[in-house]
Amino acid sequence: MSRRNQTLPFEIEAAPGGPLGMAPRSFLRDYWQKRPLLVRGAFPGYVSPVEPEDLAGLACEDGVLARLVQHDRARDAWTVRSGPFPEEMFPGLGDRDWTLLVQDMDKWDPDIARLLPAFAFLPRWRVDDIMVSFAATGGSVGAHVDQYDVFLLQAQGHRRWQIDASEAMGRGRPPLDFRDDAEIRLLRRFTPTHDWVLGPGDMLYLPPQVPHHGVAEDPCLTFSLGMRAPSVAELMGDYVDTLAAAADDALRYTDADLDPAGDPHEIDSAAMARVVQALNAVRMPDADALGDWFGRFITLYRAAAGPGQGEGQPLAVDELSRALDGGLVVERYPWTRVAWRRAARGARLYAAGGAWPMAVADARRLAAEPRVDAGAWSRLGGKGRECLAALLAGGQYQLAEPDAEVP
Repeated sequence: MSRRNQTLPFEIEAAPGGPLGMAPRSFLRDYWQKRPLLVRGAFPGYVSPVEPEDLAGLACEDGVLARLVQHDRARDAWTVRSGPFPEEMFPGLGDRDWTLLVQDMDKWDPDIARLLPAFAFLPRWRVDDIMVSFAATGGSVGAHVDQYDVFLLQAQGHRRWQIDASEAMGRGRPPLDFRDDAEIRLLRRFTPTHDWVLGPGDMLYLPPQVPHHGVAEDPCLTFSLGMRAPSVAELMGDYVDTLAAAADDALRYTDADLDPAGDPHEIDSAAMARVVQALNAVRMPDADALGDWFGRFITLYRAAAGPGQGEGQPLAVDELSRALDGGLVVERYPWTRVAWRRAARGARLYAAGGAWPMAVADARRLAAEPRVDAGAWSRLGGKGRECLAALLAGGQYQLAEPDAEVP
């Protein structure tokens, strides 16, 4: 770590026009995946668009990813329950030491989704979701680490955050062993280097693997914008599955150069060389194939549970054109993840695990805009229009009135 990095501040005041208190390039160079940062007044005057009662109501619905974490202080015991929850549960929880967490709030609530453009300096396909947590006074999920970057925006009330920034301070990596007596992965030892109370509009950025502990000073709402960071095991598992699914069954282990066996029970070095040769025969043929695999992978919804896609509306391209000319719009289903990539010829648009070839301008436009009206449709080329019709038929987009809200 450079001497300059060790002297960078951990707490700053926000600058006008952005939530970082500095230019995005400076933040990415000095803090991203390197150093925690508390930005006071990142969203000045911020008022939460949801109330705790809204969160509790949503947590009672099917298809909502919700958890309830309770802490028994007397026994230092933690319990975790997953939703959906019965409505009658909440009045009995008391006014201390519990936290309700609801994932994907940027999909459920368009007002929360309006926070996302403030983070447009990051690749959108890296953003996982905005989780909202309500904590009663004293509520917490314990001292822990995350495996991904997270921005913690205080939206209502006050929360005390303690972090261990030892590594960023050049003091070595803190211990990361976990307790074996809790239902959640809590740190066995936690020694904070910094202690802050955040109020509405304050935001704390944490890189992966930074120990932290948040406790509600009063009933509060915290918005957590988390990144999607697939593990190497996830990448390899999907990559190998993709290769195996496409592999020609005629490709097999062969040994036409076999010599007489010295020991018929031995797997010798020549056999292992043939194994390597057999494995090397199955691989992505070029950069486009590798890019298509990753684009499909990263645009799949990251949880097996959760809402299904919308209802498909099969329309031919000319029928869709007439519907848009008639005043309707096509809007993206909130859970549909999209990204695009330049290819050897033109571009590819990726949506919900599918890939479509088209012109760069079309791919850029469809990825950026969750809603397509007649004007946007008129600027799409043939491939872009065919893609949109296919996504509409697959339930990844839907026809809507122009005044309908989308995240």
